[in-house]
Amino acid sequence: MTSSAPSIVLFQYDLRLADNPALSAAVHRKEALICLYVWNQKAAGYDMPGAASRWWIHHSLQSFSDHLKTAGNDLTIRLGTTLEVLSNLLREFPKSHVFWNQSCEPTGQEIERELLTFLETEKIEGHRFHGNTLVDPTTILTQTHNPYRVFTPFWKRLQGTLSLSPPLPAPRTLPPQPSVPPKSLPLDSLKLLPKIDWAEGIRKRWTPGEHGAQTALRKFLRNPAKFYAMDRDRPDLPHTSRMSPHLHFGEISPGKIWHAIQHAKQINRNAQDRKSYDTYLRQIVWREFAQYLLRHFPHTVNEPLYSAYHNFPWRLETDSLRSWQQGLTGFSIVDAGMRELWQTGWMHNRVRMITASFLTKDLLLPWQKGAKWFWNTLVDADLANNTLGWQWVAGCGADASPFFRIFNPITQGIKFDSDGRYVRKWVPELTGLPCRWIHQPWEAPPLVLAEANISLGETYPYPMIDHAAARNQALIAYRQFKKGKNLQSTLSSNDQGQAAYL
Repeated sequence: MTSSAPSIVLFQYDLRLADNPALSAAVHRKEALICLYVWNQKAAGYDMPGAASRWWIHHSLQSFSDHLKTAGNDLTIRLGTTLEVLSNLLREFPKSHVFWNQSCEPTGQEIERELLTFLETEKIEGHRFHGNTLVDPTTILTQTHNPYRVFTPFWKRLQGTLSLSPPLPAPRTLPPQPSVPPKSLPLDSLKLLPKIDWAEGIRKRWTPGEHGAQTALRKFLRNPAKFYAMDRDRPDLPHTSRMSPHLHFGEISPGKIWHAIQHAKQINRNAQDRKSYDTYLRQIVWREFAQYLLRHFPHTVNEPLYSAYHNFPWRLETDSLRSWQQGLTGFSIVDAGMRELWQTGWMHNRVRMITASFLTKDLLLPWQKGAKWFWNTLVDADLANNTLGWQWVAGCGADASPFFRIFNPITQGIKFDSDGRYVRKWVPELTGLPCRWIHQPWEAPPLVLAEANISLGETYPYPMIDHAAARNQALIAYRQFKKGKNLQSTLSSNDQGQAAYL
């Protein structure tokens, strides 16, 4: 084994040993191995992970580094842009081969184009793989050779073409680093952890890293997966997989989850259980669809997929946004979701839809504001999923929920948290309220409120809007927008007051 022509594996959102095609190909080359992670401390916007994600990255890198050491290698950490770091490293090891798994994110695509140009100019071997999606997103097109924009045809096409090989095993041993190893920064120098430790709630609920991902998958398959189709919309029950952050940071591959679910389905003949497995596989493909859309429509990170919505009359107002962020809207399930997010870095998917609808439809605030807040607070802040989810709710993206479909936070709470357990967990000031009133405390009789030690406007806020009026206002805005008219010029004076109140 030589040290002058090592294999360099660039790790990005693929912090795992198992089912990692870039790593497996590099190991197969049987040369010295450099496992490289690049942190661009000058990144901004969606190129800089949010605070909760940075906490996760720190611990995921620590776990990954430990796994590499156990297998006989070390993680090389450097600061700068990917091209800067790799070009410097290739000056140290000029005959190296470079391996990486492709990203569907716009910046990842740009980095890859720059890298390919550089490697070709320098006559250096580059090897890229599709290790973070089920298939190459560029191979799935309509009959007119355009990208799909609706999920069901995409899903049918994927089913017709999907043939996944078994997951690649994790190498038991890795080739060592070159005889003179590359210099590496300590993980703490990246300063990913918060200066004030606000992460206790996140720390209690999550175990970042490949081992944590595999443990979470086994836990899901042991029991909750059987109830997934029936109870996945219940935020008070632990019947979702909670695999999303592990998938986002590449601690487990979608292919490995796919095969694990298929295996569980094959050995389980119960019809209800098999339905749950199929439902979950469909959700994995929704993730695939999100990655696919971002790959083909990179502008959707900040702009609607359908340009007609570019000039929608969203309101630009900060007080309502702040109340929503803090979970002080006066709507129980909305506040419960926003507080769960703040304390744990995660929110149940049903509640994500409810809170997003409240922001965009009840408050008429732009979906981009919500997307940025989720980006900063979610441990699973995946750019593709976040973009698809927010545009779906706002009605301006692929396969979107129509704008006139507006979630009612009261009836949604009654339907999916009927006994109020979810609300009581995250909004403790409402704990003593009977189930009849838990999702609309402002309707509770004064004596009931007093017995529950609730003083509306003091211990818990009055609802910040009237949902029925807000719904009507949103529909007016939508209708006038479709007609190409200015919203304010068509409203009565009372309507304009309601618009200001929203």
